[in-house]
Parts: sequence; structure tokens; C-alpha cells
Amino acid sequence: MSRPDNAVALVTGASKGIGAAIARELAADGWAVAVNYRSDEKGAKATVKAIEEAGGRAVALQGDVANGAPEDLFERAEEALGPVLALVNNAGVTADGLAIQLDDDAWDRVIGTNLTAAFRMTRRAIRPMVRARFGRVINVASVVGPRANAGQSNYAAAKAGLIGMTKTVAAEVARRGVTVNAVAPGFIETDMTKDLPEQALQLVPARRTGKPEEVAAAVRFLASEDAGYVTGTTLFVDGGMSA
Repeated sequence: MSRPDNAVALVTGASKGIGAAIARELAADGWAVAVNYRSDEKGAKATVKAIEEAGGRAVALQGDVANGAPEDLFERAEEALGPVLALVNNAGVTADGLAIQLDDDAWDRVIGTNLTAAFRMTRRAIRPMVRARFGRVINVASVVGPRANAGQSNYAAAKAGLIGMTKTVAAEVARRGVTVNAVAPGFIETDMTKDLPEQALQLVPARRTGKPEEVAAAVRFLASEDAGYVTGTTLFVDGGMSA
């Protein structure tokens, strides 16, 4: 089936960086966009303003995806814009440290936000998608999932789990017109990488950091009707790090 005209994309963690770029890119492709944020209201409103100035529809929705059920967030998105038929699980946190030093709180916080919350959001999203016989779930993973990065055992576990979840849920809903995929960014120009040492770029065959818009372009494709036969896969946007 083709995408309904009133279809909405809900993007978590979309007040800045990769999430904001994804929200703008999906809006440019005709989606109404629910811009979720936890605390950066100013950034979320700026994302909404950019979308509206370009002729799109968007709303900013506050909510911490790591705390509680996602029902309220979905209901507010549906009431404001329409049925949520695309979900981008982008919200994420880091709490780095060598495994021998990593405490339980740092482990639980990263797993809870990057993996458990994405599962809960996905579980809530796919039921109406299955009924509509159209849906897109895109999980923002990381090259760190399948590739070791010392000091990030919690983050790597969460992102590797997210890739595994992506494959399994994709297999469960494929016959219903719902696709589930992941994108795995490498070093992207965001607040999380602003202090990246120059030698880190030597790990990247492209010898540069990526731009949020380059990740957003991959998400736009996976959310499109052109990607209807693409499911259960992970698209790496990493300048060749995973090669």
C-alpha cells in the first residue's frame, strides 16, 4: 500500500543534531512530523519552525521516552497531526567508562534509553501500522554496535541489541506491509562528537566526520515507499568504518 496522505512520523530526540535533521528530511518528503524532546524545548521549537517555514506540518512534544509507557506521547501526536505510521527511535544517551569502572546506574541509564525505550515505542507503534497495512520503524543504532569501542560497553550492548531487535521485529511484521530497519552512524558532527580527537578520524576511511543530513537521507529512504521491500537490515552511514 502507498503511504496515506495524513501519515505522521514521530521522531524521538529530535530537538537537535541527527534527530532534528531527520525530522526536517521526513517533512521535506511529505510526512507530518511529531518532534519529540526531553528537555531542549527551544531546539524542538526551532525544528518545528524550520519545517513549517518550508511548508510542512510539525508539532513539538515533550516526553522522556526512558520513563514510563509511550501511550501519552503517541496519543498527543495522533491528536495533533494524525496516525503515526513512521517511528524513528533516535533518542539516546551515553555514560562512558571502562567496564571495570562502570557502575550500575550508568549501565541501566544507557540500556534503558537506547534499547528498552526503543522497544516500548516500537511495540506501541506497530499495532496501528499492522492495521493500516503500512508502517515504517527506523532505529538509530551505531557503528559501535558491531564494532568494539573501548569505554562504551553499555552503549555497544544497547546498540547491538537494537540491531538484533530490528531484525526480529522486521520478520514478525513483514507480511503486514510494515518494515523495520536500522541506520548505524559512525562519527557524525554533533554535540556528542565535538571533542573528538583528530586521531580518531584515522579510523575512518573517508577521513572526515559525517553530517547529520547524511544520516537523515538514509532514514528518508527507509521511510519511503521506495523502500517497501527493504526490511530487517542495517544501513551503515560511517564513511567506511564498518567495511
